[in-house]
This record gives sequence, C-alpha cells and structure tokens, in this order.
Amino acid sequence: MMKNVISAVCIKCGAEHEAVPTVTTCKKCGGILDIKYDYRYIRSQIDRKKLADRKENTMWRYMEYLPVTGESKVNKLRVGMSPFYEAPRLAERLGIRKLYIKDDGINPTASLKDRASAMAVVKAEEAGMTTIACSSTGNAASSLAGNAAAAGFETYIFVPERAPKGKVAQLMVFGANVISVKGSYEDTFELSAQAIDRWGWYNRNAAINPYLMEGKKTVALEIAEQMNWEMPDYIAISVGDGCTIGGLWKGLKDLYETGMIDRLPRIISVQAEGCCPLNRSIMENQPWTPMEENTLADSIAVGVPRNPDKALNAIRESDGVPVNVSDEEILEAMKLLGSAGVFAEPAGATGTAGVKKAIAQGLIPADASVVSVVTGSGLKDVANAMKAAGEPLAIEPDMNLLLDAFHSRGLK
Repeated sequence: MMKNVISAVCIKCGAEHEAVPTVTTCKKCGGILDIKYDYRYIRSQIDRKKLADRKENTMWRYMEYLPVTGESKVNKLRVGMSPFYEAPRLAERLGIRKLYIKDDGINPTASLKDRASAMAVVKAEEAGMTTIACSSTGNAASSLAGNAAAAGFETYIFVPERAPKGKVAQLMVFGANVISVKGSYEDTFELSAQAIDRWGWYNRNAAINPYLMEGKKTVALEIAEQMNWEMPDYIAISVGDGCTIGGLWKGLKDLYETGMIDRLPRIISVQAEGCCPLNRSIMENQPWTPMEENTLADSIAVGVPRNPDKALNAIRESDGVPVNVSDEEILEAMKLLGSAGVFAEPAGATGTAGVKKAIAQGLIPADASVVSVVTGSGLKDVANAMKAAGEPLAIEPDMNLLLDAFHSRGLK
C-alpha cells in the first residue's frame, strides 16, 4: 500500500486508475499516465531537516516522493546523488553569473537513465515479474541491463544498429539478450512493443511505463537539496524522447507543492538541430511532427518522441527556453565541459551547448544562475569524444622531435 500515491491519471482524458505495478497506458483512451500524489500526506512525513539527517545517500533518500511500497527492496546498485559542481571559470567563459554542473554520468552504468531503470527493477519485483524489456538508443538499454543484472532479472533489449559500440558492449557484458534492429529508433520501439505484448515481459519503456519518470525526477530533487533549496533561474537539459525533461519538471513541481522550494526555475530545452521535433513544435506553435534522426548525439536522436505531451507541458508550464544546437556546437560543448573536468557524451553535453547558445543569443540574461545537467558519460561514445578533442601528439622517442611537435602546436 502506497500511502503517498492517490492514483495514475491519464494526461489526455483525465481518467484515474489504481496505481498498481503493472499499470501502463490509460484503459479508456490509451493516453499516457501520470502518478498523482497526496501532497498533504507527503508534507506530514518529510521536511528539509529530516532529509538533512538521513543517512541514505542514493535516489532512495526521497522515498516519500516515490511510488514504491514500504516493503519494496531498493536496487542493488548505488544510483543517484551524483556530483554537483559550481563551475566559475566556465561561467566566466560563457558570460553568465553562475553555472553549475550536475554530472549524472557518474551513475553506475554512466547515465541518468539509471534512475528510471532502478525504479523499473523495483516495480517489476513488486509485480512478481522475472523478465524486463525495453527499446533504447543506448543509455536506457545499458542502465536496464546493469540494474537488472544486479537484482537477478533477465532482460531483452532492443537497440537500433547505429547504437555506439561502447553502449552495446555494456549490454553484452551485463548479460542482456540484445536485439540490434536494422532500422530507426521508431522501428526498434515498435518491435520491442510487439515482443513485450507477445511474451508478457515487464515493460521498461519510459513512455509507456509511468513509474520510470518518477525515477528520473529524482535528479530534480537532488539539485534542489544540493543547492540548499535555493533554486537557480534556469535548468538546462537535453531532450530526446521527452521523458527526462518531463521527469525533471515533475520533480520540481512535487517539491514546490510540498513547500520544499518557494519558486520554480525555467527549463532550457535543448535538442539537436538535426532532430528537434519537440522544440520545433514550441517555436512554431504547431503540433509536433516527426523528423529524421540526423545527429551524432545518438541518445537524443528520436524523430518520433514517445512522451511528447509531458515534454511540451514541461516547456510551456515552466516558461521554458527551447534551443536547438548543431553537432559542431555539441562537440565544442564536450570540450568546454572537459575544461571543467567533466567528460560528457554528445547528448550529455547538449544541455551545456544550449546554455552557451542561449547566452549568445540573449535568450537568457547574463546575471542568471543556470544548472546544466550532464546526462551521460563520454566513455559511452569514445569515437565522438575523439572528434571533439582531436588526436594526441604521436612521435618517436626523441627530444628534438618532441620540441618540434611542441613548436608546431604552439606549446611550451
């Protein structure tokens, strides 16, 4: 029994459903569901001081805000409470008053998606299931494989064949049953949905399973606590399927409704120029339409987003700032983050690329404070990291050659 949860509500027709572990889409209209909380109850159970005294140092420190029973066994891996840095030199370079970096690439399988997969494992256990499946451009796949392996679940994971080898290698090492689909992410998603229906596996697809966004929202809860509850003016996040930005906004609203924060930041929604159906919808004030998946940032290369409504609501409700960036700007942001000691994959650096562009275009003021969420580690995609950074000096073991090489590159 979840005392903090009221129901699962359809965001399309408003129908309410019992929040059982296997609840997916609306039984009336097929719409996406959202977990509805009893904020009065949560207020009675938690406050800032209780949180400060809590020894649990993972995403599960926020149990009052999560849709799990008191008897639920939390995941075996240490997910959440990722590093949070102030980056004053990078802020000065970009021309912004305050810049903070939330580095979720430090999670167990090196991405923010661990938060959703940790939740999936708990809900699958509550449902009495033994097998979990999903489709993914890579990060959700590896996070599911790792978290499920630690908890003893079998996994079937569908990825488009363009998924980087580093991510596929993680899946194989974690023991997942991997299906590489010769097609787009849309093709991959459809095949996974058919397979899940046929074999009755637990569905980890974030756009179908409303609980997964509840895991992702913990990144917002951590940002608030790590900033001592003084919220920034903006939070920048890369956007693909729409689930992560939706989760970020859900977490912020939960905190606001329970009195933990006194204002809501604006969201900077950042997509790649080659695949930006959600931002394009906002910018043109038109319904979203599919796009080709034309970007090196594979984690956000989603031409047919499966959670568009929650993402669009997050941008609109937060008076958000949509920003589209080129692949070249993404590669440059990888180097910028590297100058602050943070190694991000292309999608992980996309939020920072958006911050830089928003400042340059005057979309956000220079006296603002901004948090940029890094959603995945650069070790996920070493090939593009090398594109961003370039090749190392390669010479014979000769000091004169070393001096010549230094001279040619302007080094001392």
